[in-house]
Amino acid sequence: MEDSLHILLYRAFHAQRNLLRPSLVELGLGSGQPKLLAYLAAHGPCCQKELADYFDVDPANVSRMMESLERGGFVTRQADQQNRRRDLAEITDRGRQAGARWRSRYREVEERMLRDFSPEERERFKAYLVRAYRNAREEMRGEKTWES
Repeated sequence: MEDSLHILLYRAFHAQRNLLRPSLVELGLGSGQPKLLAYLAAHGPCCQKELADYFDVDPANVSRMMESLERGGFVTRQADQQNRRRDLAEITDRGRQAGARWRSRYREVEERMLRDFSPEERERFKAYLVRAYRNAREEMRGEKTWES
């Protein structure tokens, strides 16, 4: 089996997703929706573009996820008083409760996945992932090229 970083990240992501999938079903959430609830809980009401930009997700995907979250009673949307052409999404009490249960579940999964890691290794691992993400963001923004 290939051991490139690409394949290793892919396999770890899918293993984590598969461990968490039953919790999504239990909470009535779809893939990608918990992160939107977490952002709204931490940052307050915001527009869909802000969510799409923060998570590097296509705005149309965010729109579909928000429609589903609204139908499920996890968020509400209302016209932005500053710009009536856009809506502001806000988390509901039901959304906060689902977010808290999701957070508990993903922390359990993280503990299982990192059980043999020392606290120092966990911190280094997080730092490496943050740095890799920043590098990728610079590339996406055109701040650096592959030749640099």
